[in-house]
Amino acid sequence: MDAQATFSGTREVDPRHALDMPVLESWMKAHVEGFEGPLEVRQFKGGQSNPTYELVTPRQKYVLRRKPPGTLLASAHAVDREFAVISALHAQGFPAAKPFALCTDDTVLGSIFYVMDKVEGRIFWDLKLPDCTPDERRAIWFEQVDTLAALHRLEPQKIGLGDYGKPGNYFARQVGRWTKQYRASEIDPVPAMDRLIDFLPNTLPPEGPTRIVHGDFRLDNMILDAREAKVKAVLDWELSTLGDPMADFSYLLIAYAIPASLRNGLLGADIKTLGIPSIEELAERYGAQTGFGAPQNLDWLLAYNLFRLAAICQGIGGRVRDGTAASDHAKAMAAQVGPLSDAAWAYALKAGA
Repeated sequence: MDAQATFSGTREVDPRHALDMPVLESWMKAHVEGFEGPLEVRQFKGGQSNPTYELVTPRQKYVLRRKPPGTLLASAHAVDREFAVISALHAQGFPAAKPFALCTDDTVLGSIFYVMDKVEGRIFWDLKLPDCTPDERRAIWFEQVDTLAALHRLEPQKIGLGDYGKPGNYFARQVGRWTKQYRASEIDPVPAMDRLIDFLPNTLPPEGPTRIVHGDFRLDNMILDAREAKVKAVLDWELSTLGDPMADFSYLLIAYAIPASLRNGLLGADIKTLGIPSIEELAERYGAQTGFGAPQNLDWLLAYNLFRLAAICQGIGGRVRDGTAASDHAKAMAAQVGPLSDAAWAYALKAGA
């Protein structure tokens, strides 16, 4: 099935995630400056973690993100944190959608939610950018890195996000977090995950500076200008926190470790002919723009990020099991746990496991 047809666009609202329209419209009138109905609502096809809706009025389009209903992992789906970080970043001129209002009262729609501007532009779902020229591909890949570097140049304390996460011991805490969430969602034993859970906390890299870490920084979480390689908005901040910026940068690089037969993979692709920069070119550009230098311990970082992605996929699998997943695509995500953990262990072996 075509990836863009699967993940883009909107559909009728899933009955499990239906919104009380009169209540929502009344709330919008009271809390969203400039709002004028009537209001129409559709649900985005993606967003299997937090149900995401397009709100359409005659004058403007909005996006609403909410916690899903049902029993949830304790630290997941923190849409109030998403709202806090995009508010701070938008105020700094960073490309984040304009936030309008947050509702923390579960009685309004059944779970907390926020409303932001709908940013129009292009979303690219295939990292190989099949409809672009080599020069366009190169520009888009460099724009990704430039945007990430701009995020990591911001000092959390100076923009009101000094308490957005715990300082220090980032990788230790993250390995512990994703291990816990993996175990909470575990269905069948996955040997590579068990080996990684033993290896990673015993081989942690040196700590870097504390910055805002997006947590899921990849091309299909960005909206680009319709004509040029310019990021207009970075989306999906639910995993963001304070941490080591190398976590984000190395996560961007896992595309180079995933087979090119997948839409999010470049392994085996002729990137030189495609015009896609090499890992070394991206590392040099990122290091120069941030002043951090190129990433060290790259094999460990790739093992960690592939492990983390496998744990996220297992969490989605747990929601399929529990009946709280918000997308049919969730089942396909859950099936990636084995291949991702095997790839992670291969990098762990390179890192000295």
